[in-house]
Amino acid sequence: MRAIRRFTVRPVLPEPLQPLTQLATNLRWSWHPPTQDLFAEIDPEAWQAVEGDPVRLIGAVEPARLDELAADSAFVRRVEQAAAGLATYLGEPSWWSRNVEEPPGSIAYFSPEFGVTSVLPQYSGGLGILAGDHLKTASDLGIPIIGVGLLYKHGYFQQTLSRDGWQEETYPVLDPDTAPLSLLRETDGRPSLISIAVPGEAPLWARIWVAAVGRVPLLLLDTDLEENAGELRAVTDRLYGGGGEHRLLQELLLGVGGVRALRAFSRITGTPAPEVFHTNEGHAGFLGVERIRELTVAQDGPGLDFDTALEVSRAGTVFTTHTPVPAGIDRFPRELIEQYFAGNSPVPGAPVDRVLALGAETHDGGDPAVFNMAVMGFRLAQRANGVSQLHGEVSRSMFNGLWPGFDEEEVPISSITNGVHAPTWVAREVFELASRAGADVSSDRPEVWDVADHVSSEQLWSTKRTLRERLVEDVRSRLRTSWRQRGAAPAELGWIDSVLDPDVLTIGFARRVPSYKRLTLMLRDPARLKALLLHPEHPVQLVIAGKAHPADDGGKRLIQEMVRFADDPEVRHRIVFLPGYDIAMAQPLYPGCDVWLNNPLRPYEACGTSGMKAALNGGLNLSILDGWWDEWYDGSNGWAIPSADGIGEEDRRDDIEASALYDLVENEVAPRFYDLDADGVPSRWIEMVRHTLKSLGPRVLSTRMLRDYVEQLYLPAARASRTLSEPARAGEFAAWKRRVRDGWDVVHIEHVESHGVADSAEIGSSLQVAAFVSLGELSGDDVAVQLVHGRIGPDDELVEPRTLLLGVGESWAGGRHRFEGSLSLDRSGPFGYTVRVVPRHELAASAAETGLVRIA
Repeated sequence: MRAIRRFTVRPVLPEPLQPLTQLATNLRWSWHPPTQDLFAEIDPEAWQAVEGDPVRLIGAVEPARLDELAADSAFVRRVEQAAAGLATYLGEPSWWSRNVEEPPGSIAYFSPEFGVTSVLPQYSGGLGILAGDHLKTASDLGIPIIGVGLLYKHGYFQQTLSRDGWQEETYPVLDPDTAPLSLLRETDGRPSLISIAVPGEAPLWARIWVAAVGRVPLLLLDTDLEENAGELRAVTDRLYGGGGEHRLLQELLLGVGGVRALRAFSRITGTPAPEVFHTNEGHAGFLGVERIRELTVAQDGPGLDFDTALEVSRAGTVFTTHTPVPAGIDRFPRELIEQYFAGNSPVPGAPVDRVLALGAETHDGGDPAVFNMAVMGFRLAQRANGVSQLHGEVSRSMFNGLWPGFDEEEVPISSITNGVHAPTWVAREVFELASRAGADVSSDRPEVWDVADHVSSEQLWSTKRTLRERLVEDVRSRLRTSWRQRGAAPAELGWIDSVLDPDVLTIGFARRVPSYKRLTLMLRDPARLKALLLHPEHPVQLVIAGKAHPADDGGKRLIQEMVRFADDPEVRHRIVFLPGYDIAMAQPLYPGCDVWLNNPLRPYEACGTSGMKAALNGGLNLSILDGWWDEWYDGSNGWAIPSADGIGEEDRRDDIEASALYDLVENEVAPRFYDLDADGVPSRWIEMVRHTLKSLGPRVLSTRMLRDYVEQLYLPAARASRTLSEPARAGEFAAWKRRVRDGWDVVHIEHVESHGVADSAEIGSSLQVAAFVSLGELSGDDVAVQLVHGRIGPDDELVEPRTLLLGVGESWAGGRHRFEGSLSLDRSGPFGYTVRVVPRHELAASAAETGLVRIA
């Protein structure tokens, strides 16, 4: 029978061990091995049983063992030292405090998922892992970020396999009372609650859990409480679960409720209110609409009009897009948005027609019947970015229609390439090796990576073998568990003891399983793959993992195909598929692999950070030139799989790229790995490892990524937000935009005159240009008239164009003006130019901000 009510009985620690509670509930332990070792010492077997979860460990240890440890003065001293170390970490001066002048009080970082540690399973894949690394790195650098997300009762899902290799899902309950979380409470002890109006009589209520990620608080909203009736209680049941209306409720809670949770947190704790709001993908886009409500009709707000409030909100908002795949963007029926925002709106003060306009697909090819969350994200943020250089290019192409008349390279979407949190993902043996060679592993200065030249080849090779051996042990344990879950008897599983070999070239492949990531590309020619796995001199072994979305039967079929191949007795000692891919599996996987494989359809991998983690552990990448690898592959730090871009027939493209993959492994990768010198070391391989560490180490770190965000986005957004927090400035900017939009229809370039050069010219010649422009009611100060010039291609398109601002030479009645300027020709070759007019204002972040342009 089932209980009608549940609660948690917490253990009481003896007084000398009380600091263990803070050490367990601050997630810094997840990237601090000495703290992990301290907990493991309490009860090694229990530590293994609770899968490295300190909170569960404390609850699992017998009181007698706790009393024994409390009487052990040496252990108590280690507890006190660990607690003092955490206190020092939390309070010491940071990069932020030393380097940032006039900093914002705080920065809010919204994401639908956060992968901080496997004991808090609130993530599905790369987006969540990135968000977790973002928070951990912010903590290390002292950046005052506050994370905002949802607490999913069942997380994403746990993956197992059926006997025939089909993915099966289970949804264990996460009890927040047994997780490293604390409930945000009002000063009188009551749980702090926020509410959102939704269709029907009852609002949606949520409580706020707080996870301490080092110095960074992470707020997680939870609707599983008695104040909610029926389906509203299940809004935060699963990550990416349910249909359209359920997802809309989750995204309203994340965006609107997240802002309200921030206000409650600041009020209760005294934490400075955020000046910058960072939307990690479009799921949290409604936060901008809630901020408009605060600025328009909130009782304690400034009472701005909608347009002015929009500009104030946009100025402090950063939007990061993560998908180059249109299908990965949340889109809701327009009628559903009308249902939620008309009448009993969650954001009174934001008229439903204005809300609809924010997410409308007004560009060519757009669907007028849908509301696009990414489109709203761009419209509500003054600054936006993709997550690699290539992804920035793809995003500018995808969303070019939002800025018609501007070339793709001028679309205001920049790029900040992702990075990874080294203390989380680098094996402790790698850090110890660097420390023994004299490196300060706490520093991320580029010269630290020169330590790779001071570690002997024998030491590097021996360390990689140790890491490979640990991976082999972990794989065998996980594989045995998986086969037991699939129904095998222990007597059938003796073969698992010989699965994988710590002296064989190990290739890793682990990620989500949408079709574009091509889990089964390596199976295009099964016979050839078998030959690679069983090569008598250069064998290869593969460790593969990944989850398909529960509703993605196509992805599940790919997993089943891979599992059936890996089940073949002929090769099952050389290839494994491991279910249950998560942080805990990944941490021994990345260090234990010699090569990391990634073979997506280019250019659909926005960034892909798993290869970065492998590289930091001395692994070499073997990848399609996509995402970050397109940017940082240099010919010597791994291998690039040739891409058959432009071939429309999918099967033929896969055949070509699979063949190229087999060729690389057979002819280059494996022979180099097994090419041993007189000392038994593959010296040419180790030189590639050294070069990888030196060339990629400084680039792939999340400290570099966070500094880029601070310098390129957060600080400019904070400055703009402060400027527009003055209602007069914000009102003037909004009024200027209205005036420009209202008057733009009559703006045109009448004609352009030039002199100083003929049909040909020499370097150093001057081109004199005059443009006659009719501005109607607008003034010359409202616009920038630009000479756009550069080399031209065969179709007369300007290549890498530059701009020269033309000055007002003369003005006449009726809004007519002559703009003029002189250009010195400094490049040879075919040359061309045109003239354009764009709105200009000191508070605009780019020339394309309004989306308005007139071209001669």
